[in-house]
Amino acid sequence: MRVVVVGGGVIGLSIAWRAASRGMSVTVVDPAPGSGASAVAAGMLAPVTEVHYGEEALLELNLESSRRYPRFVAELEELTGAETGYRSCGTVTVARDADDLAALDELVAYQRGLGLDVERLRSRELRRLEPGLAPTVRGGALVAGDHQVDPRRLVAALLEACRRAAVRFLPERVEAVEAPAVILESGGTETGDVVVLAAGCWSGQVAGAAAAFGRSVRPVKGQIVRLRRGAGPLPIERNVRGVDAYLVPRAGGELVIGATVEERGFDTEVTGGAVHDLLRAALELVPDVAELTLVEAAAGLRPGTPDNAPVVGPTAVDGLVAATGHYRNGILLAPVTADAVVELLATGEVPAGMAPFSPRRFDKVLSR
Repeated sequence: MRVVVVGGGVIGLSIAWRAASRGMSVTVVDPAPGSGASAVAAGMLAPVTEVHYGEEALLELNLESSRRYPRFVAELEELTGAETGYRSCGTVTVARDADDLAALDELVAYQRGLGLDVERLRSRELRRLEPGLAPTVRGGALVAGDHQVDPRRLVAALLEACRRAAVRFLPERVEAVEAPAVILESGGTETGDVVVLAAGCWSGQVAGAAAAFGRSVRPVKGQIVRLRRGAGPLPIERNVRGVDAYLVPRAGGELVIGATVEERGFDTEVTGGAVHDLLRAALELVPDVAELTLVEAAAGLRPGTPDNAPVVGPTAVDGLVAATGHYRNGILLAPVTADAVVELLATGEVPAGMAPFSPRRFDKVLSR
């Protein structure tokens, strides 16, 4: 089978690697693979901490992908010899005041009602676990099973894995999809047996995709800040999540603070106000962040959907498969999405766990 993957982010590269490993002939079309939203993501793998009300089906998918992550990165690292920055560290959610505490108690009750493993902590217990937290914090919760990965290292490893699996890279922009072919901006055509559209927030902008799921995939801007220690350990060991920001400590001494949620179209400008707000929120939780060196502020575009859930599976357009719309869970959902798409390509069947996320769920909206 000849597979044309449009998009070289973490989703597209994971699909390409897995498909090539199954003996398929794969071409990835992207002008700069690995340089999109995947390079800006923080890399928290926290399906329990980040569960939202009413997203139970998505929670199950997130949990399943989380379970697959250790094997996914182990295979990747063994094949390429590259580090992905994967580690199991847990996440603490922190309440700064009485209002935060009330919201946290409600969230913990919801999480436990779903059978999730969450430990409620008093402020003293919380600070014993993470001494770098501000002395004013009122309490928190621990999800010991959360983990993280470094998205930039992950993407680099995926690029190398694809090369070793003989994936062909075509560094061009796609003008239109005429499945099972794509029309390139240069005027050329790349034809396969199937096209997999994994172009993130740009998926709905590709001509020919409108018939598949219209403009249901949109860009949602997110800005993050990266800091680095000068000497000594970072002030926290675990992921820390507050109301207005989260902090992700890397093993190599980097601390990532994220992330804003902004409906600003395709704007990727970094703004002083966003950087200020992120740093202020981080300092309220972990005062010693002030001693770290600021090394980068960046902005990326998440692919959002009307229900915040991914768009994965066969579309109304024959020969076109969607793998996009992962919003805030793109890094987390890479393993399960790749497995589902490759299973679809190989057997024609969509795995049961991915069925609720079919592109066809938007058909009624498109017909209006």
